[in-house]
Amino acid sequence: MKRDFQSFTLYMFGFLLLWEWLRPVEQLTTTDHIEMFVIFILLSFTLAFLRMKWIWQTIIKLWFILFSVNMFHYEEGFFQFSWITFFTDDLTTNFSRIVARNWLGLTNEFRTFLLFILLWLMAYLVHYWLLNRKRIFIFFFMTLIYITVLDTFTLYSAKTAIVRTVIVGFAVLGMLTYYRILARENISGNSFTVRKWIRPLVIMITFSVIVGIISPKFAPIWPDPVPYLKAAGNKGGEDGVGKGVAKVGYGTDDSRLGGSFIGDDSVVFRAEAAEKNYWKVETKDHYTGKGWIPSESTLSRIGGEDLIPVSSIPSNVETRDENASLFMFMDYDHLIYPAGIQRVQFQRNYILEIDSIKEKVSILNGFDSAPIAPDSYSVEYKVPKYQATELRETVAADPNQIDAEFLARYTQLPDNLPDRVKELAESITEKETNWFDKAKAVERHFGGSGFTYSQSDVAVPGENDDYVDQFLFETKIGYCDNFSTSMAVLLRSIGIPTRWVKGYTGGEFLKYSEDDSKQIYEITNNNAHSWVEVYFPNQGWVPFEPTKGFTNSVSIDFTNNDGTTPAVETTAPMAPKPQESLEEDNSKTEKTEQTFSFSNFWLSIKTFFNQEWKWVFVLFVAVIGTTGLMYRLRGKWIPRIYLLQFRLRKRDENIGKAYLILLEQLERYGLKRNEDQTLRNYARYIDTFFASREMSKLTERYEQYLYHQKLPEGSWKDTQELWENLIKKTIA
Repeated sequence: MKRDFQSFTLYMFGFLLLWEWLRPVEQLTTTDHIEMFVIFILLSFTLAFLRMKWIWQTIIKLWFILFSVNMFHYEEGFFQFSWITFFTDDLTTNFSRIVARNWLGLTNEFRTFLLFILLWLMAYLVHYWLLNRKRIFIFFFMTLIYITVLDTFTLYSAKTAIVRTVIVGFAVLGMLTYYRILARENISGNSFTVRKWIRPLVIMITFSVIVGIISPKFAPIWPDPVPYLKAAGNKGGEDGVGKGVAKVGYGTDDSRLGGSFIGDDSVVFRAEAAEKNYWKVETKDHYTGKGWIPSESTLSRIGGEDLIPVSSIPSNVETRDENASLFMFMDYDHLIYPAGIQRVQFQRNYILEIDSIKEKVSILNGFDSAPIAPDSYSVEYKVPKYQATELRETVAADPNQIDAEFLARYTQLPDNLPDRVKELAESITEKETNWFDKAKAVERHFGGSGFTYSQSDVAVPGENDDYVDQFLFETKIGYCDNFSTSMAVLLRSIGIPTRWVKGYTGGEFLKYSEDDSKQIYEITNNNAHSWVEVYFPNQGWVPFEPTKGFTNSVSIDFTNNDGTTPAVETTAPMAPKPQESLEEDNSKTEKTEQTFSFSNFWLSIKTFFNQEWKWVFVLFVAVIGTTGLMYRLRGKWIPRIYLLQFRLRKRDENIGKAYLILLEQLERYGLKRNEDQTLRNYARYIDTFFASREMSKLTERYEQYLYHQKLPEGSWKDTQELWENLIKKTIA
């Protein structure tokens, strides 16, 4: 199609149709800067109209995408190339999340990039349908469905959008029909012909739109669903229907648990540590039947660098010293810390206020004692390594080891807790004799196929329902709050002290630190989590992870006293350090069997990409460039493969397949056959182009084979020469 006013009009109509897909996005989502996406679509159609080479189109579009991503998400200037390193790391991380199907974990930068790629593909498809196929009805129809569905089920009003789409859609359909008629009838269009076609088309569209606007409208058959959807989203959980959809993240009110939530990938903090940790914020001890509340509050204050008196680890437990640095992205005036915390270091003089019951550590300004949210701080902590033999020593509550008030507080349960909860706990633990094995049995119980981890369709207990009882016996669908609360209550029902812990999981590996012994992890609101701690008199509070699909970082040595069955249970894999080696320990007499782990395999791939991303990028560009070059030169090398292939064939029936291959190659060469053109007419056209009679002879033999399904014996040998000559002419 020529670059004239008619083709320009077609491109403009295609742009307007695609624009309709973007109009609702800004209103219905949190997406900003819609104008940049509109400009990108306009740029794509402009480059296509100018017939710029594909390589230059690709470079210009990629430049625009990178410029937009930098403007939206990075403070550095576009030509300060340090931001590209962060963006490349972000791409690598998000591709791993896609493989893991962690859709909620995708960052905003990556979502912006994906939206640009999607618009790029849609613009190409519209261009292909307009210019190559000269058909746009499917896209026009899908656009109408898209805006009408949004108008029906969302707050988006598509009254004017439908009118715009109908006008543009019928206009472009009429123009494409005109061009198809010209091509079919082999008529050259001129200004007079265009006016004869366009004038009735404009009149028809104008008349239809006016009649549609002024005509009376019937009342809706069904009521508007939007008010019902809004009401359902805001409904309280009083009657068990649901308390609405909340956003995931740390909150202070846990008195009424349940209900669905949506993900939020906003970054809370980044941690520089030697390994992944669970990060605590607070614990709660009083279960109400609907959720958790603290039984009381006991506050005390210490200096910012004093020893923090929370969850001390008994001296008989083996520990190692570690430290980590936290860089905050959200303003929280409480401490986020790992289990076994000893001290915290700030850049300024702060005061810590500790609630000994909740173990929540608030940060106060040292001058006026006002809450303060520091940008960063470092924590020193001890990592315990528990011995299973010592954990198994506790078989019952010994008054000499556990204070009666302490035991009553951490085995508290509501009076109206259904009896079947305790009966279930007893049946799960009936074969175990000590607290540790009972806790592990309950923990394993939730890993069964009967329970499902889900963030949606999660019930809220009604007025007469117990939160744990509903989850254990009715729904069996929930997230961390359901699993952790249920384990805590089950163990409490058989006299084992537990408490409910809130905080964050270890987050996602981001990159290696400048310190070779540490890595940097990114923790977002999606990592908000709850788990259980069980109290053992000789070991202190020990964490357990009942939530299906989650593992924590507790290390338990299961070696027996006699040295048999050596196995260390480490429930959270540590990220490999850059200089780790795989040297074999010759002191071991037994070799453990190595099994394939997809998570470790993926981690090694991600590590390789983080270290060699530049070479991978160069290789990727080289592969894309080579592929593009091979595609552009396909008319040169594909026929050579066919020549080699058919030289080895001797059967006369080869003419059928060979002739069809020749037709494809001639079309690839630029000698296109019209839809209504016979083979003989097309053969005469080819012979005229090449000044020979070979195509007509070959076509005559092909038709003889096509209608009789048989050729005289040895025909392929003579026919092959005609076929090869024609193929070679398209290569030259």
